[in-house]
Amino acid sequence: MTRLSAATLDSLSASVQVPAYDRSRVRTGIVHLGVGGFHRSHQAMYLDRLMNRGEALDWGICGVGVLPGDRRMAEVMDRQDCLYTLVLAHADGYQEARVIGSVVEFLLAPDDPEAVVAKMADPATRIVSLTVTEGGYNVNSVTGEFQADAPAIVADLQPGAAPRTSFGLVVEALARRRADGVPPFTVMSCDNVPGNGDVARRSFAAFAGLRDPELGEWVRREVPFPNSMVDRITPGTTDAHRAELSRRFGVQDGWPVVAEPFTQWVLEDSFRCGRPPLEDAGVQVVADVEPYELMKLRLLNGSHQAMAYLGLLAGYEFIHDVCQDPLFRGFLGGYMDVEATPTLAPVPGVDLDRYKADLISRFANPHIRDTLARLAAESSDRIPRFLLPVVRAQLAAGGDVHRSAAVVAGWARYAEGVDEHGQPFEVVDPRRDALMAAARRQRDEPLAFLADRDLFGDLADDERFTTAYRAALGSLHALGARATLEAVVGGRL
Repeated sequence: MTRLSAATLDSLSASVQVPAYDRSRVRTGIVHLGVGGFHRSHQAMYLDRLMNRGEALDWGICGVGVLPGDRRMAEVMDRQDCLYTLVLAHADGYQEARVIGSVVEFLLAPDDPEAVVAKMADPATRIVSLTVTEGGYNVNSVTGEFQADAPAIVADLQPGAAPRTSFGLVVEALARRRADGVPPFTVMSCDNVPGNGDVARRSFAAFAGLRDPELGEWVRREVPFPNSMVDRITPGTTDAHRAELSRRFGVQDGWPVVAEPFTQWVLEDSFRCGRPPLEDAGVQVVADVEPYELMKLRLLNGSHQAMAYLGLLAGYEFIHDVCQDPLFRGFLGGYMDVEATPTLAPVPGVDLDRYKADLISRFANPHIRDTLARLAAESSDRIPRFLLPVVRAQLAAGGDVHRSAAVVAGWARYAEGVDEHGQPFEVVDPRRDALMAAARRQRDEPLAFLADRDLFGDLADDERFTTAYRAALGSLHALGARATLEAVVGGRL
């Protein structure tokens, strides 16, 4: 058994790939906020791939933990010299392990926000990238407006306050660069948000404008915020993953990351101070990301939501179990073909039928062991971005919404907090209390859950949608998830 660190790389099994470059030569060019599993399986992997080609050694990553809960990650990264193992789990059971070395520093903002700001203000930093989750942009899910009254935002705007939010940290660094005559870095969102770069621009410029209107206009005008589409199924790391890495490869890693073999990154070519040659690592650098982005959000992420609540209600724990069930496969196929696909424009170079078939195969990989509970978490950030745009587009076009209505009804039923056998669910959501309170009323008030206009806008006023929603919710209460799906798939609901 070998504990992972820079000193032990040469001692690892030959079955584990290690960085082929001298990490002492790597210099930081990117500061990344939100170092979770996805960043480490995706963006950091692409940079490591370039470095193994002898490229981009001046584009090393300084990871930043923004939240107090990131302390454990900081401790592991410090202990392991910022190294970690990426394990790709193939559907046939084959696994490949690779040590990623592109992250060369890690800072914990709650401990030393000044160090984080200084790092971003340094002219050597040319990109600040983000994986702060769908809810991390502090916008109203219906209006898209920046929520200036959020307590953390109010606190960061107090004169002399040490910045604690991503907005406070990034904008303070940009303000210093502006004052010093240093060109602004590019802010590169890697989150599953429609128009993620545009959303980031609105949010960060709005925060900057609250601090100083001229600064806000400068951020809006001068700072690039490229849009991107990112894709790689990456479940949360578990003790089982750590044990399997140890058993198969003899590596003791405090925080490995497991992912599927598939990966995709489509990135708008809009940068101020240069960028790594990401196209050499397989990134699709394009002029317009939107067709790829909508395809992924409405088919992959929308299907995740279609599986999560109904699968949990039916008694499943893992995504692959759902996708090996013919009833669920039929439901997912119908959602993608009948409801999501009609809302998409042609996607250059992509066969949508092949893409959808590949999605089902990816979901069915039994060795990823991604949980439905992970997909069901933070639903109030995900459903409005992934599923409701499909609903609204279909309603406007006179299309079918029965499957989408059943998914929203599944969310409402799940938010009651108990399964069909009376066992409790742990509802993980920033709006948990309000959602559960509404769900508890819905047996007597069927539209109580839809009445939240901050989430659903005017959907509660649309008779076509509410008719399908009421029918699905009533069936879930009376007959359960499987019978409801059978009715939807069979066209009886």
